[in-house]
Amino acid sequence: MKRKHILYRDVADKLKEDIMSGRYPIGSFLPTETELEATFNVSKITVRKAIELLAADEYVEKRSGRGTTVLSNRPYNKLSKGTTFSQLLEKTGKEYTKKNLSYELVELAPEHPAYSLMGKEVMRLRRMYYFDHQPFIYYEYHLPKQLKGTSIEVFEEKSLYRLLDEHRMIIDRFQDAFVATTLTEEQQKFMITPEVAALKRTRYSYDLQGEVVEYTEGIYNTALHPYMIEFEA
Repeated sequence: MKRKHILYRDVADKLKEDIMSGRYPIGSFLPTETELEATFNVSKITVRKAIELLAADEYVEKRSGRGTTVLSNRPYNKLSKGTTFSQLLEKTGKEYTKKNLSYELVELAPEHPAYSLMGKEVMRLRRMYYFDHQPFIYYEYHLPKQLKGTSIEVFEEKSLYRLLDEHRMIIDRFQDAFVATTLTEEQQKFMITPEVAALKRTRYSYDLQGEVVEYTEGIYNTALHPYMIEFEA
């Protein structure tokens, strides 16, 4: 179901863009409610609901008598209390690196899972992660063809989700699925492993309108390291 047009969410999205662009740096104050009312030509209630939305995602903190302080400019804060898999790997002391293999416009076959979600043409980013100098995770990202003008070098400098944000494709939610899979001979050669069993991860990223803006498949050679996530209680 597509999300209905909500004015306070539009205000929150614009303020979030301004925070990420550096217009409102971390530690600075957002304009007052009165100033935001005038800027967006909306009611005080709309402004307050927008601020509440940003506060719930831990971008800002509102204190009575002090104003609204910017706390973070990270694309996604809802998972900020969890330690990501990448962070856990870095704690092992072993080298964990990535290499972008290719980035190109491709035509999907009708039977491809992303075809019905994103259309016939998508941008495909192929990436390999290495753990202790060995191929560990292989990803194929399927992205909107509006990113066609982006060079592969940009993905060395910016995260995928920051790039989507900059193109006004704001992610509202993720859906990840994990299943056991069997590597083909071709995949074994590509990942340089004799292992047959692996973990497959499929990610769907949805924008504010409920449309899929990313379909990604990843293959993990969990014989090198198990997949883990650590959360604070």
